[in-house]
Amino acid sequence: MAKDNDNPQAVSLRDGSVTLQDIAAHAGVSRSTVSLVLRESPLVAERTREKVQASIKALGYVYNRGAAALRGSRTQTLGVVVYDIANPFFGAMVAGIDAVLNRQNYVSFLTNSEDSPARQQRFLERMREHRVDAILLCPAEGTEPQLIETLQEWRLPCVQVLRHVGQPPFDYAGTDFEQGVRQAVNHLVALGHRHIAFLGGQAEHSATRARWQGYFAAMADHGLEQTLCLRTGLTRQAGFEAILALMDEPAPPTAVICHNDLMAFGAMLGLKRLGLTPGIDCAVIGTDDVEETALSDPALTSVATHPHAIGEEAARLALRRIANPDGAREQVVLSPRLQVRESCGAHRPSTHSRHAKPLVTQD
Repeated sequence: MAKDNDNPQAVSLRDGSVTLQDIAAHAGVSRSTVSLVLRESPLVAERTREKVQASIKALGYVYNRGAAALRGSRTQTLGVVVYDIANPFFGAMVAGIDAVLNRQNYVSFLTNSEDSPARQQRFLERMREHRVDAILLCPAEGTEPQLIETLQEWRLPCVQVLRHVGQPPFDYAGTDFEQGVRQAVNHLVALGHRHIAFLGGQAEHSATRARWQGYFAAMADHGLEQTLCLRTGLTRQAGFEAILALMDEPAPPTAVICHNDLMAFGAMLGLKRLGLTPGIDCAVIGTDDVEETALSDPALTSVATHPHAIGEEAARLALRRIANPDGAREQVVLSPRLQVRESCGAHRPSTHSRHAKPLVTQD
């Protein structure tokens, strides 16, 4: 019988270098199958089980059940996945999340998916490895509904934030984007506008669909044409380029509503590049009401979507789900509020407008 020191693989065991992936490669199966065998799952066929057990024996692997048991305990951590960490909206939202978590001695891990489902998947797998207690997920564009089912199979609680995929019931925290755009359209119509554009949103995810629905429904309510819904990216650059293209049309819009405030800032820069004045030559309304809106020139009218409050609600939902894994799913949808400032023209003179009819200032 060979001694241990004659067996390099047995020596590597004591160094802790044999992994589940090593066993999977040796047995010609997946890593998840090896895990199921180690946990004595009945889902594995007997022949496959015997092959994996033979590889485990050959490599000298010893399953540490004590360490595995520890994985059932809580880590006081939450994973937060957003799609654009540079957007100040998410800074405010994460501040709301941390305000709630801090009171419960929890901390969050923040990651940026860049709207890539593949990148998002890697982050979720890594967070699972680090045994976070729950996930707060703003799904990346193109996220398949099956992802939520996968998280359930992992027994990893998930609260969707701002966007949602899959069929209800699910835990969700967000705002009524459709109603917010309706408020913006109604306000512009009251100011005398009839040629109103909506800018932003290329993907068919829930938050974009809700905005489109709000735009189309409100325009239809007022008997106005709905042909100026321009699907673009969601950055300042996208807003800048979109407004340049629109204002070059034979009949340019007199007002634009933007998917978010970043686009609106870009649109106002584009108007200035053309020698036009936001709020006089073309009204501009953003969405989110980030801190910068009141500081821009002119101050940006924006639909307040309450990012800090959304973060607080999402964190509370996650903590409730951790405490009660089998409880009823909850959805928290906050009501938006139009914050009127100079960029829509309500507080500015309109006698020099190149395109718009004289605006009616609301009292």
